Amino acid sequence: MGKIIAMANQKGGVGKTTSTINLAASLATLEKSVLVIDADPQANASSGLGVELNEVDCSLYECIINKADIREAIYTTDIEGLDIVPSHIDLVGAEIEMLQIAQRENVLEAILAPVRNDYDFILIDCSPSLGLITVNALTAADSVIIPVQCEYFALEGISKLLNTIKIIKSKLNPKLEIEGFLLTMYDSRLRLARQIYDEVKRHFQELVFKTVIQRNVKLSESPSHGLPVILYDADSTGAKNHLALAKEIIEKNKKN
Repeated sequence: MGKIIAMANQKGGVGKTTSTINLAASLATLEKSVLVIDADPQANASSGLGVELNEVDCSLYECIINKADIREAIYTTDIEGLDIVPSHIDLVGAEIEMLQIAQRENVLEAILAPVRNDYDFILIDCSPSLGLITVNALTAADSVIIPVQCEYFALEGISKLLNTIKIIKSKLNPKLEIEGFLLTMYDSRLRLARQIYDEVKRHFQELVFKTVIQRNVKLSESPSHGLPVILYDADSTGAKNHLALAKEIIEKNKKN
């Protein structure tokens, strides 16, 4: 049975989408079958994995609102074993439309059920909000990865996210766990980055991934080419970091 992991933090610009794309590509490179669910209306994970958005007939929006079969919304990518359900700008309005739906917090869980056993990992790229679609992602997920940017306001907002996770765990999804805190945009030359790493580690201890994602030009460039960094430049620091993260997650899930 595939493990569903949501990538969530309501703070924008922390590297959620970059981490989703590149972790997925790294897991697929390590011969795991992976499905990315792009649950962000900006659809950056879709374009970052080479999906031509204007050619998409069936996206996550159609699955949520028109009850389309998720299998019709699955697109392949340039990496063998890595598929994606793309997003669409219409997803912005989906939260309002979903208010009419019974059990609206469980819609995504029901959508994923038919394909759950087809993949080793399903990664959900959440939008930078704690709206209904992010709540759906956390309700459908087994665990959540929280990317934390190594910058001054890094821990701001995390308590709000942790509170949301706690509420979802108690009311909607008792199996939800924190997979780990992922430190992103780490620059070892900056004392502040090291301080933030130490602070996050002090707060969350074993829940912090050993792997940190360093600042890396190739990592920033690759989405504009519609490629994960492992295809854009396999020798780059960004590619090596995400491969190490994928190995860490595989190892962690072997034990469980």
